[in-house]
Amino acid sequence: MNKKLLYVSIFLIFVLFLSGCGTSNIITTPNTEEDKVKSVIYEYALAVSNQNWSKAQSYCVYGSDRYYVIAQIKEVFNTLHAYCNFVTINMLVNVSNVSINGNFAQAYIDANLLITGCGEVYSEQDSGTTNLQKVGNSWKLY
Repeated sequence: MNKKLLYVSIFLIFVLFLSGCGTSNIITTPNTEEDKVKSVIYEYALAVSNQNWSKAQSYCVYGSDRYYVIAQIKEVFNTLHAYCNFVTINMLVNVSNVSINGNFAQAYIDANLLITGCGEVYSEQDSGTTNLQKVGNSWKLY
Protein backbone atom coordinates (compact mmCIF):
# COMPACT_ATOMS: atom_id res chain seq x y z
CA MET A 1 0.00 0.00 0.00
CA ASN A 2 2.85 2.41 0.76
CA LYS A 3 4.36 1.87 -2.71
CA LYS A 4 1.07 2.84 -4.35
CA LEU A 5 0.88 5.99 -2.26
CA LEU A 6 4.49 6.82 -3.10
CA TYR A 7 3.90 6.37 -6.85
CA VAL A 8 0.70 8.41 -6.75
CA SER A 9 2.47 11.16 -4.81
CA ILE A 10 5.36 11.25 -7.28
CA PHE A 11 2.91 11.35 -10.17
CA LEU A 12 0.95 14.23 -8.61
CA ILE A 13 4.14 16.20 -7.91
CA PHE A 14 5.20 15.63 -11.52
CA VAL A 15 1.80 16.85 -12.78
CA LEU A 16 1.98 19.92 -10.52
CA PHE A 17 5.50 20.63 -11.75
CA LEU A 18 4.36 20.47 -15.38
CA SER A 19 1.32 22.64 -14.73
CA GLY A 20 3.57 25.26 -13.13
CA CYS A 21 5.48 25.73 -16.38
CA GLY A 22 3.04 28.47 -17.31
CA THR A 23 1.79 29.63 -20.66
CA SER A 24 4.45 32.31 -21.05
CA ASN A 25 6.84 29.68 -22.40
CA ILE A 26 4.46 28.52 -25.10
CA ILE A 27 5.44 29.57 -28.60
CA THR A 28 2.54 31.33 -30.22
CA THR A 29 1.78 31.95 -33.84
CA PRO A 30 2.18 35.52 -35.00
CA ASN A 31 -1.22 37.22 -35.12
CA THR A 32 -0.65 40.46 -36.98
CA GLU A 33 1.13 41.05 -40.27
CA GLU A 34 3.77 43.01 -38.35
CA ASP A 35 4.36 39.98 -36.12
CA LYS A 36 4.65 37.78 -39.22
CA VAL A 37 7.25 40.11 -40.75
CA LYS A 38 9.29 40.12 -37.53
CA SER A 39 8.99 36.35 -37.24
CA VAL A 40 10.41 35.80 -40.74
CA ILE A 41 13.42 37.98 -39.96
CA TYR A 42 14.08 36.23 -36.65
CA GLU A 43 13.62 32.77 -38.17
CA TYR A 44 16.01 33.70 -41.00
CA ALA A 45 18.67 34.70 -38.46
CA LEU A 46 18.10 31.49 -36.49
CA ALA A 47 18.46 29.35 -39.63
CA VAL A 48 21.76 31.09 -40.44
CA SER A 49 22.99 30.54 -36.88
CA ASN A 50 22.09 26.85 -37.20
CA GLN A 51 23.85 26.60 -40.58
CA ASN A 52 20.58 25.48 -42.14
CA TRP A 53 21.24 27.13 -45.50
CA SER A 54 18.21 25.82 -47.36
CA LYS A 55 15.88 26.92 -44.57
CA ALA A 56 17.49 30.37 -44.48
CA GLN A 57 17.01 30.67 -48.24
CA SER A 58 13.38 29.58 -47.87
CA TYR A 59 12.76 32.86 -46.03
CA CYS A 60 13.99 34.80 -49.09
CA VAL A 61 12.51 35.64 -52.47
CA TYR A 62 14.20 33.24 -54.88
CA GLY A 63 17.01 34.94 -56.79
CA SER A 64 17.01 38.08 -54.61
CA ASP A 65 20.15 39.66 -53.19
CA ARG A 66 19.25 38.31 -49.75
CA TYR A 67 18.93 34.82 -51.22
CA TYR A 68 22.50 34.99 -52.53
CA VAL A 69 23.86 36.42 -49.27
CA ILE A 70 23.22 32.97 -47.81
CA ALA A 71 25.49 31.44 -50.47
CA GLN A 72 28.23 33.91 -49.49
CA ILE A 73 27.88 33.16 -45.77
CA LYS A 74 27.93 29.43 -46.56
CA GLU A 75 31.12 29.89 -48.61
CA VAL A 76 32.87 31.70 -45.73
CA PHE A 77 31.70 28.96 -43.37
CA ASN A 78 32.88 26.13 -45.65
CA THR A 79 36.27 27.76 -46.27
CA LEU A 80 36.86 28.13 -42.55
CA HIS A 81 35.50 24.65 -41.85
CA ALA A 82 38.02 23.14 -44.30
CA TYR A 83 40.77 24.18 -41.87
CA CYS A 84 38.92 23.97 -38.55
CA ASN A 85 36.88 21.20 -37.05
CA PHE A 86 34.76 23.55 -35.00
CA VAL A 87 33.17 26.62 -36.60
CA THR A 88 30.34 28.66 -35.10
CA ILE A 89 27.97 31.18 -36.59
CA ASN A 90 25.84 33.56 -34.61
CA MET A 91 23.45 35.95 -36.27
CA LEU A 92 21.51 38.25 -34.00
CA VAL A 93 18.93 40.73 -35.18
CA ASN A 94 16.78 43.36 -33.58
CA VAL A 95 13.72 44.41 -35.58
CA SER A 96 11.91 47.70 -35.21
CA ASN A 97 9.73 50.11 -37.17
CA VAL A 98 7.87 47.67 -39.41
CA SER A 99 5.75 49.31 -42.09
CA ILE A 100 3.50 47.38 -44.44
CA ASN A 101 2.03 48.59 -47.73
CA GLY A 102 0.01 45.87 -49.43
CA ASN A 103 2.32 42.99 -50.39
CA PHE A 104 5.47 44.89 -49.47
CA ALA A 105 6.99 45.62 -46.09
CA GLN A 106 10.01 47.35 -44.67
CA ALA A 107 11.60 46.82 -41.29
CA TYR A 108 14.52 48.54 -39.65
CA ILE A 109 17.04 46.00 -38.36
CA ASP A 110 20.25 45.96 -36.41
CA ALA A 111 22.12 42.79 -37.35
CA ASN A 112 25.32 41.22 -36.06
CA LEU A 113 26.97 38.27 -37.78
CA LEU A 114 29.87 36.50 -36.07
CA ILE A 115 31.68 33.50 -37.56
CA THR A 116 34.50 31.95 -35.53
CA GLY A 117 36.88 29.06 -36.06
CA CYS A 118 40.58 28.24 -35.47
CA GLY A 119 40.95 31.44 -33.51
CA GLU A 120 39.83 33.48 -36.52
CA VAL A 121 36.86 35.81 -36.29
CA TYR A 122 34.75 37.17 -39.12
CA SER A 123 32.40 39.83 -37.84
CA GLU A 124 29.93 42.04 -39.64
CA GLN A 125 27.46 44.55 -38.26
CA ASP A 126 24.75 46.19 -40.28
CA SER A 127 21.86 48.49 -39.56
CA GLY A 128 19.24 49.70 -41.93
CA THR A 129 16.02 49.00 -43.67
CA THR A 130 15.34 45.57 -45.07
CA ASN A 131 12.60 44.84 -47.58
CA LEU A 132 10.11 42.02 -47.62
CA GLN A 133 7.54 40.86 -50.12
CA LYS A 134 4.46 38.77 -49.49
CA VAL A 135 4.59 35.66 -51.65
CA GLY A 136 1.38 33.67 -51.31
CA ASN A 137 0.63 33.81 -47.58
CA SER A 138 4.26 34.18 -46.48
CA TRP A 139 6.56 37.15 -46.08
CA LYS A 140 9.96 36.77 -47.73
CA LEU A 141 13.14 38.84 -47.56
CA TYR A 142 14.55 40.30 -50.77
